[in-house]
Amino acid sequence: MATIAAAPPYTKAHTAPDTGIMSWLTTVDHKRIGALYLISGLIFFVVGGLEAAIIRAQLMGPNGTLVSAEMYNQLFTMHGTTMIFLAVMPLSAAFFNFLIPLQVGARDVAFPRLNAFSYWIYLLGGIFITVPIFFAVAPDGGWFGYAPLSTKAFSPQVNMDFWVIGLQILGISSLAAGFNFITTIINMRAPGMTLMRMPIFTWMAFVVQFLIVLSFPAITIALVFLQFDRFFGTNFYTIAKGADPLLWQHLFWVFGHPEVYILILPAFGLVSEVLPTFSKKPLFGYPVMVYSGILIGFLGFGVWAHHMFAVGMGPIADSVFSLATMLIAIPTGVKIFNWLATLWGGQLNFTAAMKFGIGLVALFTIGGISGVMHASPPTDLQQTDTYFIVAHFHYVLFGGSMFGLFAGVYYYFPKITGRFLSEKLGSWHFWITFIGMNLTFFPMHFSGLLGMPRRYYQYDAGQGFELFNMLSTIGTAILMVGTLIGLINIWKSWKGGAPASSNPWGAATVEWSIPSPPPDYNFAELPNIKSRYPLWNMKDGEQLVHETTHEEEKGRHVPTSHELGIVMPNPSIWPLITAAGIIVMFAGQMFLEKSTGLGLSIMITGTLWWVGSLYKWLLTPLEDHH
Repeated sequence: MATIAAAPPYTKAHTAPDTGIMSWLTTVDHKRIGALYLISGLIFFVVGGLEAAIIRAQLMGPNGTLVSAEMYNQLFTMHGTTMIFLAVMPLSAAFFNFLIPLQVGARDVAFPRLNAFSYWIYLLGGIFITVPIFFAVAPDGGWFGYAPLSTKAFSPQVNMDFWVIGLQILGISSLAAGFNFITTIINMRAPGMTLMRMPIFTWMAFVVQFLIVLSFPAITIALVFLQFDRFFGTNFYTIAKGADPLLWQHLFWVFGHPEVYILILPAFGLVSEVLPTFSKKPLFGYPVMVYSGILIGFLGFGVWAHHMFAVGMGPIADSVFSLATMLIAIPTGVKIFNWLATLWGGQLNFTAAMKFGIGLVALFTIGGISGVMHASPPTDLQQTDTYFIVAHFHYVLFGGSMFGLFAGVYYYFPKITGRFLSEKLGSWHFWITFIGMNLTFFPMHFSGLLGMPRRYYQYDAGQGFELFNMLSTIGTAILMVGTLIGLINIWKSWKGGAPASSNPWGAATVEWSIPSPPPDYNFAELPNIKSRYPLWNMKDGEQLVHETTHEEEKGRHVPTSHELGIVMPNPSIWPLITAAGIIVMFAGQMFLEKSTGLGLSIMITGTLWWVGSLYKWLLTPLEDHH
């Protein structure tokens, strides 16, 4: 049986925080930063969805004329870039920020100001790379940016400059967050929180951080080479000067395939929290789920060249990467069967979170099966650069990642806000999205098998593509309706949803032992973890904290961190200023050379004040911190 040190009685979520604009600009609270990531990620998700809607409207019938070829290139480039780097990754980061400290029993992340910095540079970088599409100068070389087509010789305008610099900026954000979360998980776990007692979401997040810090340097090197070619006339990708025509592809896909697991493993972790709670059963095969996640991360670095079967690597390289791709399907399949075994015989409660969780299991399985097909080089040669591939990776990244993230939103919204999302609207959101998703992407398998190429902005009539493209466009409209319902649900429920108690779902992990929403210090006393499921393994009559109903909580005092003598990091504007300096410095390379020095000065000043104020804070007596 597990016990957790009981904190002083909580009688409501926490004292109302300062909600002014400056409190958000200066916050270093991991929960607020998680909320900022969630809101920003959803906004960029809508932007990426609108770009997809225009793409689908253009392809609804033969010889579409809604947009020009140039604008189409910008739209599909920015759709992929936005969804991957500005929507799915940040939505995952929202849960990393909010949940990791709570799940390991910590009061915050290891480096709170670095955490704030990683958010601000993501937001400013996202704006930097998104705004150009409103002026028809957005990146237009595909989200993969293949060189030499993305060099000045073939793309002489500024479009790809935004992409090259924007991704480097976003990479800084990802790497800063990655090191922060690795340090938090290793060093800040509560007493008794061994690695094999960590919630499965934290385990998957842990694997993801290593994928980030090991894979992002590869794309950074590729981008720096491309930037030097474009800005300074070097010849890293100039084939006529002796460059290897496959250099970019190898560097990009060494990052690009681990990126797939950076996108999907957080969703796997969230679903692994949702399914046990609403089945009232522990996760089946917890150790195997952990080891399979680690194995996915490890093998993810050995399969990148299956994206390159069509380039002529030769039979030995093709065979090695084909075998590695087949192997990585094993730990992925293990997760599917373990989720099914968790559901089997459980007391199932089909909440909106549960529906999205089961939806991931079903849809990701379809995407996984079509993915295994591409482990065979002869099959891949037939299907590569067709809409069959588009169908495959959308079943993985929308049917997998987004359904898992939606499950997490419905599951953790009460913990984040203290209020429930509407289950009625949630059910509508799920079913409309599920129908729309399948109607959009399943027909693409058939248009792809008929030979419809990817990235073409028009197609002629009479090739058999018309019906499937019409269905996909109708499905996209349905998807947009489902997404709108989900956003309305979040908007209405943020302030007006039914109040939630500390553990409304009867969940098992430690984050559900504290009020909803949590106080700024999370735990008045650090918990003592003695079980993988501490809330399910308590003795009769034992309470982790004093739980009260919402009515009982009204009007009663909750101790502040100062009253409890808990030292929390002070807010700071310097992470935002430092991030802004980096944006100005990078942008100066494109526009005004003088602003490069200005940005560098701002960045250095912000960093010095950041470090200086931190040093001063460390030397301040405890009683003066507040």
